[in-house]
Amino acid sequence: MLSFVLSRSFCQVVTEANRRCYPAFGSIFRTFSTSSPKCDEASDDGSVVTYSELKTMLASHNIQLFDVRNPDEYQAGHIPQAVNVPLDNLEESLQLSPELFEQRFEVKAPTKADDNIVFHCKSGIRSIRALGIAHQLGFSKARHFKGGYSEWVEQEGKLIK
Repeated sequence: MLSFVLSRSFCQVVTEANRRCYPAFGSIFRTFSTSSPKCDEASDDGSVVTYSELKTMLASHNIQLFDVRNPDEYQAGHIPQAVNVPLDNLEESLQLSPELFEQRFEVKAPTKADDNIVFHCKSGIRSIRALGIAHQLGFSKARHFKGGYSEWVEQEGKLIK
């Protein structure tokens, strides 16, 4: 929560600084800012999976769920069907050949056309970073479970080990 508040405040400070320091360029900045991503835009563009959507996807086995937390966090408890791909290894992992990905993670490798790729972490901070990495690599339909494992445990009331 603190990270969210700080990042939002940072964005507001930068925006205000741009307005004060570059008044002649205000219209140019407004033009770009209307088409550029906002600091918290991920929740507005369809990239967020809700708890109920996640439950439906899990029930139908129509999901490639990647837990981007550290291995020790994953071992302490995780969402069923989640595959642990730590954030620090994500970019490299998504660039592996399908054969190497399957060998390393024991699941089918995601493809750039897949629309059932979902990232999650503890509370949404790392998963939004994972989503950015995936989108940069061309996995444009990937999404993230913003509530993360914390919301999962709160809703489910139990740990899965």
